[in-house]
Amino acid sequence: MNRRAWLVNASALVVTATGCHHFFQGPRRAPQVEVPLVNPFQVGPADPELVWSQVVDTVDDYFRIKSETRVRRDSAAWMEGRLETFPEIGGTLFEPWRGDSTRGFERIQSTFQTIRRTAFVKVVPGADGYLIDVKVVKEKEDVDHSQYPTAGSSVQRHDGSVVRTANVLNDLPMTIDWYPAGAGRDLELERRLAERIAGRLTNIEAPEPTGILGH
Repeated sequence: MNRRAWLVNASALVVTATGCHHFFQGPRRAPQVEVPLVNPFQVGPADPELVWSQVVDTVDDYFRIKSETRVRRDSAAWMEGRLETFPEIGGTLFEPWRGDSTRGFERIQSTFQTIRRTAFVKVVPGADGYLIDVKVVKEKEDVDHSQYPTAGSSVQRHDGSVVRTANVLNDLPMTIDWYPAGAGRDLELERRLAERIAGRLTNIEAPEPTGILGH
């Protein structure tokens, strides 16, 4: 009995010293090492249909695809593939499930300003594999007036005239054009798309962002 009690006490001491989480969580995983990916980036030789399907499947998670020209070979040489998406109005802080606005500044800016993004992907086949170039154009809306102007929008009249409210939709701002926002490129989203495509083709996952705005 004394020996059994001694073993129980020794086991409790070991658990207390090392921490219970060690026994329930298993061995610790090595921390992920993030390797920066250069855009455009190179992938090794692979079936062209596989490469293109992974590109399309990745971009389709963020944008609606407008047109695509697959990588193909004619009688003389290989032809590069090109993909273009429809412009997408950026996701806001109130739409955390949308991935077209990356965390931090990009998502905050898309919340307070009308920002749209359009993705272009080019796949160039070569002797050593494929060169994949991801480009995301970022544009800001240009309107004729603000939505809630403070000057001259509504002036109270005292001359006894009957004031009739016309269709309020006529007072909404009209889009004149779109112009480049900042540098005209969303480099953070380009990096994310490139990492996802490369991860699918190399079977190496990119580190997942963390935090409330991590999507």
